[in-house]
Amino acid sequence: MQVAQQIRDILTTEFSPEKLEILDDSSKHAGHSGADPRGESHFSVLVVSKKFEGENRVNRQRLVYIALDQLLKDRVHALALKTMTPAEYAAALAQK
Repeated sequence: MQVAQQIRDILTTEFSPEKLEILDDSSKHAGHSGADPRGESHFSVLVVSKKFEGENRVNRQRLVYIALDQLLKDRVHALALKTMTPAEYAAALAQK
């Protein structure tokens, strides 16, 4: 199974997100330290979930890192996270 799909499956199970975007940024890091020749080692992820309500940014990211622990140890080198509540996401969209 592809790494991006594994990330999607885990985050869907853990956070029941209202919005989930996973972008593979690995090609931008080819040849850099930590780049895996197999690809799928660098990702940007947006997770919009009610489970983030009442949590600060650090705790939200910690929850995602805990959920993806095994992938981060074995396969994923870098993860750029954006974690939002549904209300925060709606407000961000309204500002565009």
